[in-house]
Amino acid sequence: MERTEILRREIRALAFDQYGTIVDMQRGLTEAVTPFLKAKGWEGNPGSFVTWWRRTHFENSMIDALIDRGHTPYRQVGHRAVSYVMDRCGIAYTQDEVHGLVSQIETLKPFPDVVPALQRLRAVGYKLAILSNGDRDMLKAAGPHIGFPFDHVISVQEAGYFKPHWKTYAKACEIMGEERTSVLFVANHAFDCIGAKAYGMRAAFIDRRKRPFGETPHQPDIVVGDVAELAGALAG
Repeated sequence: MERTEILRREIRALAFDQYGTIVDMQRGLTEAVTPFLKAKGWEGNPGSFVTWWRRTHFENSMIDALIDRGHTPYRQVGHRAVSYVMDRCGIAYTQDEVHGLVSQIETLKPFPDVVPALQRLRAVGYKLAILSNGDRDMLKAAGPHIGFPFDHVISVQEAGYFKPHWKTYAKACEIMGEERTSVLFVANHAFDCIGAKAYGMRAAFIDRRKRPFGETPHQPDIVVGDVAELAGALAG
């Protein structure tokens, strides 16, 4: 409770991860791939296919940031990840089919609690932003499907690295016009919270999946079950 009071007093802005925090990526992509995989005659679990896709994408984006030889667009990393998983599953495919699956990311819907919670946070004066690994055009296309006008929608393209590289959080603070300690970064992923905390931002871990955060010196400032609970804590 004491830490929550400190956050209420000191936080001026919230920056949200988009994929998996604002929008339900696992469910949405599973719904999208299910008829595709059925038509291909693949008898595996569509949810597992999406998990493999997301894990491969995450691994490749981390490699891209670490080798530091220029930022690869999120969409291109996605195409490579889906192609890899198709190969792993023994599914014949075309690149048009790969592009079609990856484009589904742009149409994902928010979790049911998200928009009402964002409205509540805005009503009490917080500045609200997105900081996403997605490409600029992907985030713009996703806006109408989310249905909430954020003050800033920031792609890591602006920094030239994928999160959790520190430059992504620094660029977000610069664009938002806020000191790092005045920004609460909100994510469903521990790695993203760790990156924000390591840079000096505050962090909120959205523990929808009921998983431990893990042992790290960069612990979140607040852990909640969803964005509605976070709004309740910050809006009073």
